[in-house]
Amino acid sequence: MKGNEAIAHAAIRCGCDGFFGYPITPQSEILETLALEKPWETTGMVVVQAESELASINMVYGGGAVGKRVMTSSSSPGVALMQEGITYMSGAEIPGVIVNVQRGGPGLGTIQPSQSDYYQSTRGGGNGDYNVIVLAPASVQEMADFMDLAFTLAFRYRMPTMILSDGVIGQMMEKVVLPPYKPRRTEEEIRRECPWAANGCKGRKNNVLTSLSLDPAWMERHNQHLQEKFRTIRENEVRYEEYLTEDAEYLIVSFGSAARIAQKAIEICRQEGLRIGMLRPITLWPFPAHQIQALSERMKAILCLEINAGQMVDDVRLSVMGRCPVIHYGRMGGMVPTPEEVVEVIKNKLTVKF
Repeated sequence: MKGNEAIAHAAIRCGCDGFFGYPITPQSEILETLALEKPWETTGMVVVQAESELASINMVYGGGAVGKRVMTSSSSPGVALMQEGITYMSGAEIPGVIVNVQRGGPGLGTIQPSQSDYYQSTRGGGNGDYNVIVLAPASVQEMADFMDLAFTLAFRYRMPTMILSDGVIGQMMEKVVLPPYKPRRTEEEIRRECPWAANGCKGRKNNVLTSLSLDPAWMERHNQHLQEKFRTIRENEVRYEEYLTEDAEYLIVSFGSAARIAQKAIEICRQEGLRIGMLRPITLWPFPAHQIQALSERMKAILCLEINAGQMVDDVRLSVMGRCPVIHYGRMGGMVPTPEEVVEVIKNKLTVKF
């Protein structure tokens, strides 16, 4: 099935309580699949086509505030519209899942694939000092696998979690093993697992914080609390995959669909005697900085391959801190590089120059 379809099926199976979304290419199959599957008749999962992306993220805000496992999905311009709701959720410590199937930009851009929302997701596109956890699938199987993981992390840390896919992974078809069905939680289980959640009891303390305070001292304390939580996440939730790094002289750092292209390019280079390896960040935030730093100490040079003008490369350079040269190669506007194209970059710009 398509990656978008895998997301929808996995959401139903992992006990999602509600989906609130709006159609936009190349992610519309998520909403379409849910509409066809009618999970409200089988698991009780609510599926709503909202009137806009702004409405959908605020529905997620409300659903998360009462402890429900709720999500939305969109593509790049739609996620841009959601940024205010995402920063409010982060400030109020509300869990929820956002799926972003990226397309080219800026602005309305193109419906073709891109990875140009790296900044928007990992830097926090809304206002304030905040982060969201960002998972970057590189296959249809990971689209399915990351659905339950995203909910787990969102509730573990009470914050929004994003699955940052792209038009390649969302539209391509592969074999997939769907997760087993997980029952939706009862109201009693939600109250026990989410003591912070709003439950409508008159006179009880409101445990869901607002994002507004006229007391700067309180606001600073709350921000310090959030930053401490983010430090804990950076220490415990970094995920990555290494490929043929044991004997590598040169390293490619790449994520999502670009990592699949990089892997094929590495296979071609290995056949010609070039010792190339790859590190694939699975969590774009928290970023595997220490792992890249360790590998850089024995590399001649690093190639950062992205389908954008150069965004993750900033984090790679900060991780390397001058230990070896770092170059970037990417395509824009919906153009996707081929493995052969990347091989030429490796031969002519990476291994020759350095």
